Amino acid sequence: MTGVILLQLGTPDEPTPEALRRYLREFLSDRRVIDLNRAIWLPILYGAVLRTRPKMSAALYRKVWTPAGSPLLVTTTAQAAALEQRLTAAAGERIPVVVAMRYGRPSIADAVEQLTAGGVDRLLAFPMYPQYAGATTGSSLERLFEVVAPKRVVPAIRVVPPYFDDAGYINALAAVARDALAPRETLPGRLLLSFHGLPKRYVVEGDPYPEHCDSTARLLTRALNLSPEQIQVVYQSRFGREVWLQPYTDKTLEELGGAGVSVAVMCPGFTADCLETLEEIRLRGAEQFHAAGGKDFVAIPCLNEHPVWLDAMATLALRELRGWIDKI
Repeated sequence: MTGVILLQLGTPDEPTPEALRRYLREFLSDRRVIDLNRAIWLPILYGAVLRTRPKMSAALYRKVWTPAGSPLLVTTTAQAAALEQRLTAAAGERIPVVVAMRYGRPSIADAVEQLTAGGVDRLLAFPMYPQYAGATTGSSLERLFEVVAPKRVVPAIRVVPPYFDDAGYINALAAVARDALAPRETLPGRLLLSFHGLPKRYVVEGDPYPEHCDSTARLLTRALNLSPEQIQVVYQSRFGREVWLQPYTDKTLEELGGAGVSVAVMCPGFTADCLETLEEIRLRGAEQFHAAGGKDFVAIPCLNEHPVWLDAMATLALRELRGWIDKI
């Protein structure tokens, strides 16, 4: 039996300091996220970060938390249900799709147990990160392989490769952007494509992430029939004192606001709205832009449950499932 696991980054169980402490401890202990010497990093993590950051992060999560729970989990669960429906229809047999968070719950171990207990022995891992980074796709796949390695019967595993330049993904981004900007009489002066940041050192050491981001930007520019001058790649969510990929989103918003340029912000690296898109961009980013003197700001939603994206997800999955499902 074949099953699919959607690999997402993670979310706390609740918007409380206690839940954030558990979540951040797991997240910031990952060597692929913070690769500093443990003798240096762990005292900082337990001595300062986990004493102060959980309370601050919980306050941010409360701004975007929904009655149904974490926005990221709610949306990813809906994406899984829609993908399962599409794959089952295409295959003529049920193809279960479950959600797995790299940090938090439902965990990757929980998801694997759910699928294998239901008879799944062929597993397609679908990272929900279009652009590859070792701290996201790499970490999630490493954890998946760690989970299945001790099993007496290890399931066969396939992985959806990075799809930063996939036509279906690009078309979905373009469709979301058009829908969000359609009510406007004119396009914003600048469309910012804000990707999650990464320490610059990781790129020097071989991570292809910024190349993938640039490819996505170039293809989306073409799909939207815009000129290169109308679109700018920026990076958000930096952490710590190390130099990260630039230009930074917040600094760019302040500069454009001060220059009187109208702005729309899109986050192509996030397949579902979450804290980084809802609070950092839609709320705080707008505040930063307006405080600098800007007037016209639009936050474009993530792919979420847009039907063009759900169809693209199905196409990506079915491409990798050839030979495992009789009808394709």
